[in-house]
Amino acid sequence: MQIILLEKVVNLGNLGEVVKVKDGYARNFLIPQKMARRATAAAVAEFEVKRAELEKAAAAKLAAAQAQGEKLNGMTVTVSQKAGVDGRLFGSVTNFDIAEALTKVGFAVEKSAVRLPTGPLKTTGEFPVSVALHTDVIAEVTVAVVGEAA
Repeated sequence: MQIILLEKVVNLGNLGEVVKVKDGYARNFLIPQKMARRATAAAVAEFEVKRAELEKAAAAKLAAAQAQGEKLNGMTVTVSQKAGVDGRLFGSVTNFDIAEALTKVGFAVEKSAVRLPTGPLKTTGEFPVSVALHTDVIAEVTVAVVGEAA
């Protein structure tokens, strides 16, 4: 299916590009998320009229993400979980827990933006975690996992 992208999509293209993707990807993800439209002649003409407006909105999103990334970069957030005497957690610290801790500190971050390269954290200590605020903005955060007495 031919679609026109309404915003930058990772590994697919930039705003305004007409790309060919599988039908299910377009119907089930890109179009419902308002990331793309079918590339009909009418849709392409309508997009060209709205292009400046969409580019301005995309630039504003990027600027907001960069500003938040500047504040977030290098920050340390503490998450406490129940742990045994050897430092292993009863359970794990997931991206949801980290997003919740960042939200408590004052940064509105969705759990899907938190990237854990090795999966959930299962021991106490400090771990580097990346937070993807935008496709072009990735902030590095240190997560300190402290153990509570069981």
